Amino acid sequence: MGAKIIDGREFAAEVRGKVKDHVTRLASEHSIVPGLAVVLVGQDPASQVYVRSKGKATVEAGMKSVEHKLAADTSERELLALIDQLNNDPSIHGILVQLPLPEQMNEDLVVNAIEPAKDVDGFHISNVGLLGTGRKSMVPCTPLGCLMMLRDHHGSLSGLDAVIIGRSNIVGRPMAQLLIGDSCTVTVAHSRTRDLPEVVRRADVVVAAVGRPAIVQADWIKPGATVIDVGINKVEAPERGEGKTRLAGDVDFEPASRVAGAITPVPGGVGPMTIACLLANTLTACCRSNDIPEPVGLTA
Repeated sequence: MGAKIIDGREFAAEVRGKVKDHVTRLASEHSIVPGLAVVLVGQDPASQVYVRSKGKATVEAGMKSVEHKLAADTSERELLALIDQLNNDPSIHGILVQLPLPEQMNEDLVVNAIEPAKDVDGFHISNVGLLGTGRKSMVPCTPLGCLMMLRDHHGSLSGLDAVIIGRSNIVGRPMAQLLIGDSCTVTVAHSRTRDLPEVVRRADVVVAAVGRPAIVQADWIKPGATVIDVGINKVEAPERGEGKTRLAGDVDFEPASRVAGAITPVPGGVGPMTIACLLANTLTACCRSNDIPEPVGLTA
């Protein structure tokens, strides 16, 4: 019997639906509309696609969507001035600066210029510190989405052995803190880990986030384990024609799905949850700023 396929598209649609319901109630009961501002600097094609997707999803959820598109040669000072303006705008509850930024800008400086309460990406050093000490914070969207799917599948995560492959500040490290918060026993593995396959084999939960296609093999997976594949890698797809590519995860999906108890596909797994959780974070930020109870099931 094969693994349960965790459908990220379906789950993300449910999350977006819950967000929309909460937004509707906020408008009717409190006359408040959550606002999300997205700032794009430059003409990076992938970033432009992401920004369009975020704007569309924000509007569909009934929120206010504001986009600031700046030229690639915009100075750091100009960008910081815009962020300061958004920090002081009461109609904006979430601010996201699309990364990467042009080389003339210091990304750490820019990210940490955002008001922590409006930092819906969860990258501000204050939010990183709050998450690391188990306190209320804004949580990075991709790890939050992974946590939601794990909670939905398992109910309680308490006592499970979890192995996270990858130690980035965007996924690996915050994922570890979230799982510790849910009382998992957590190991963070990486390129320097000795006997990585053996470390992974003991895990009830595997979160793969290294950016290397099919690095996690089926014989690394404990029978019945839950596998969350965060990797999005372009690989050659000669079956589609010369020069064609397809998306692949960090897990060798087909054989791993015959061993795991549950697994996320790529595409269609973790990816759709990222924008859904961005909307959830914006809603959470709005509720917190107005002393309104936070939405149940949409936060860490």
